[in-house]
Amino acid sequence: MVKEKFPEVIKSPESSRVYFDHNATTPVLRSIIENSSEWLTQWGNPSSIHWSGRGPKKIIREARKKIAQKLNCSPLELIFTSGGSESNNTVIKGVYESFEQKMRWSPGDEHRNEYITTGVEHPSVRKVFEYLKSKGKTVHFIPVDREGVVDLQNYQQVLSPRTALVSVMYANNETGHVFPVKEMARMAREAGALFHTDGVQALGKTRIDLKEWDVDFASFSGHKFYSLKGCGLIYSKTGNILHGLIQGGGQERGRRAGTENTLAIAALGDAIDHLNDEPLYSAQVQELRNSIESQVLERISGVKIIGQGTNRIGNTSNLIIAGVDGETLLMNLDLQGFSVSTGAACSSGNPEPSPVLLAMGFKREEAQSSLRISLGWQNTQGEVNEFVEKLEKVVNKLRSLKDSNG
Repeated sequence: MVKEKFPEVIKSPESSRVYFDHNATTPVLRSIIENSSEWLTQWGNPSSIHWSGRGPKKIIREARKKIAQKLNCSPLELIFTSGGSESNNTVIKGVYESFEQKMRWSPGDEHRNEYITTGVEHPSVRKVFEYLKSKGKTVHFIPVDREGVVDLQNYQQVLSPRTALVSVMYANNETGHVFPVKEMARMAREAGALFHTDGVQALGKTRIDLKEWDVDFASFSGHKFYSLKGCGLIYSKTGNILHGLIQGGGQERGRRAGTENTLAIAALGDAIDHLNDEPLYSAQVQELRNSIESQVLERISGVKIIGQGTNRIGNTSNLIIAGVDGETLLMNLDLQGFSVSTGAACSSGNPEPSPVLLAMGFKREEAQSSLRISLGWQNTQGEVNEFVEKLEKVVNKLRSLKDSNG
């Protein structure tokens, strides 16, 4: 394959370090840094009708149109938020509130009061459904096997005229597994239920066509796609009624109150331009991911690659390395200059094993031996080769220490 030149991103202050944790966040595009000074001159409130608000309003309008064109939807179907977690919360709680209001208005009507999700969702989805359970709602958690494959038979069994909303992520942030969202959305629609997908890990890693996905709602986040933190998106299909999570203002057509983050919205509009080249970039990153996996299996014993051979986004690999504690491994690799992860960034500092891996059926000891590698545009084959070499040495050292300590 002819190597394409990737868009330039800003470098780490510690230039010798290698960043392999792109599912947590991504470095920012150089073009965003270069354009930020111009965007910052538009400091007015976009809601102001006088001269100071016109520039910010234009920036937001143009970014919205550009993003809608790239994702294949109407600009009015997009709602700017602070990020993926707010987007997920807004959709799930907003749908819940809509159905609760219907019940209050028409208590005699058939009421949809059941919800469906998987056992491996991001905490910003899983914990919201746990909240709905505390409110007395029935929530079905569809099982996923050790290879990351969702149980569609179970899903079909729990879908019913009582289902209000199904929420299934497009790609898992810890393992990279891609779920059959289009098929599951079709099945939900046939049952009369709404369908939401957390698409945060899809943006920039796979082709996105919201019309083709045919979902009712989707969530995205800018900082997972070489843009700034503080900006996310909700796609809400025309005709859906979505109660805002934040009250108090008329921004985003009354669906998300609060003065817009003009700078971060402009930055996301800038980053979205690179979706045209996503297939080329993703293919090259996948080559690097595959190189890591093949080298690790060849050089290190007792390694399982979760879901190898299944449908995964091309930048992510989750390794279970027998006889090694994942957090200890992470810290040793950090000392060697490599940034990796043991799971979701939102769970950092939590000594408990990944709920995702436990839900997939892995034992506690296996889950605590996991290492997530998530590559990005600026990574190179040289970095991959050096990483595998250092990983082999660290694993051998930690296993030797464990053996010597009994």
